[in-house]
Amino acid sequence: MATNIVFEDGDQLRVVCTAPTTPASGDPVLVGQLPGVALTDEDDDGYTTVKFNGVAELAVKGETTTNAAVAAGDILYYDAGVINKDSTNGVRFGYALGAVSSGATTKIRVKIGY
Repeated sequence: MATNIVFEDGDQLRVVCTAPTTPASGDPVLVGQLPGVALTDEDDDGYTTVKFNGVAELAVKGETTTNAAVAAGDILYYDAGVINKDSTNGVRFGYALGAVSSGATTKIRVKIGY
């Protein structure tokens, strides 16, 4: 067995998030291009414990570059603190497991990751 494995699963790690600036528990976050959900508030050292897989209930906005409804199965992106369908400006975040009307913001289940 490889002796260089640091974490067996690597799905929950204490990291420095690149977005948002100061994550709070429950926030969608990015570590570079890696999406996750903060499990803790950012600590005094700038670290946050983040879950990088699973399903979370998150606020999703029905928009791309214009208003556009979200359907179950749609690919979602993190775009300046908002989860939506904007692939132009966003970082791929996961998949919608619910629907959001065009222009609305609704909490739905989101499958984190690829």
